[in-house]
Amino acid sequence: MVPGWENRNPKEFRSVTKADIQSNYSTIQFADVEVTKIGKESDSHFKLSDADGREWNFRKVILAVGSSDTFPDLEGYADLWTKRIFHCLFCHGYEDKGAASVGVLVVFPVVIPALAIHMAENAAQLSKTVTLYTDGNEELATQLASIQNVQFKVDPRKIKSLSANKTSDSVVVAFTDGTQKEERFLVHNPATSVKGPFVAQLGMNLTPMGDVQADAPAHQTSVRGVFAAGDCITPYKVIPGAISSGCNAAVAASTQLQAEKYGQPPMF
Repeated sequence: MVPGWENRNPKEFRSVTKADIQSNYSTIQFADVEVTKIGKESDSHFKLSDADGREWNFRKVILAVGSSDTFPDLEGYADLWTKRIFHCLFCHGYEDKGAASVGVLVVFPVVIPALAIHMAENAAQLSKTVTLYTDGNEELATQLASIQNVQFKVDPRKIKSLSANKTSDSVVVAFTDGTQKEERFLVHNPATSVKGPFVAQLGMNLTPMGDVQADAPAHQTSVRGVFAAGDCITPYKVIPGAISSGCNAAVAASTQLQAEKYGQPPMF
């Protein structure tokens, strides 16, 4: 989803971007340190402590801390994540188009029938058949019955484990009844949470999805003077979205700083 960077290592993208910033803007500094605490003294004074015991003073804060994934309790899931388990079929999966069969894991947090069906419909663009696995949830399987036809199947059996078949570059779904099914890939979105202790330290509000509440266009959080950007503010966790929100947050923080500097009421 980043033009010009298809199938290239994200580390290379970050390295080139950082070098580009450093070579053009002398006022920007990078400090590779762990921030352990953020405290608010006022709307224009924040104290940060790092893991080395140093204290930093800033007038505004933009949190771009990303998010952490919490995988479902399925053996083998972590090993297959991003390799044969895909969260977004606009980011992964196109290379597997024309597959005979793929699967959708209808397990937490993907337990809303409409969402599961949406994911299955996306998967159907790349595969001849799609199976929705509810991992023993018979009630959810019943709610999904309306989608069943030649192309879509619902399998309520309890899953024992997931593993890779390296020979066929596919996923083996093993069930507790001793049977198994092979899929080209699986689709699932794990639960996510904001990285770091800063939400609690600053008392910021979260969205119902567990992201930092920082509405567009300014992306200021519920704590004045603290802005946020990137994966920590949205369930739509992709680089172009992170770049856009980072740009907006930076402009809004600068706007607030300039208004305070000249004693004018800020726009944000």
